[in-house]
Amino acid sequence: MNEILLAVPGITCGHCVAAITASVGQVPGVTAVHVDVAAKTVRTIGDADPAAVRAAIDDAGYETA
Repeated sequence: MNEILLAVPGITCGHCVAAITASVGQVPGVTAVHVDVAAKTVRTIGDADPAAVRAAIDDAGYETA
C-alpha cells in the first residue's frame, strides 16, 4: 500500500470534504481517503496513480498546491 499526501488550499468546509472524498474514492486503487480541513490536505491509501488522484481533485473543483 502506498500513501499519497497532497495540499489542497481550497478546502474550507464539510462540503469540500464530501466532494473530494466522493471524487477521489472512485479512483482505481484508492482504498481510503482522508480529507483534513484544518491542515488543508488530502491523503489517500492504496495503489493509485498520483496523477489520477490529482485529476479527481480537479474534477471535484479544487486545485492541488
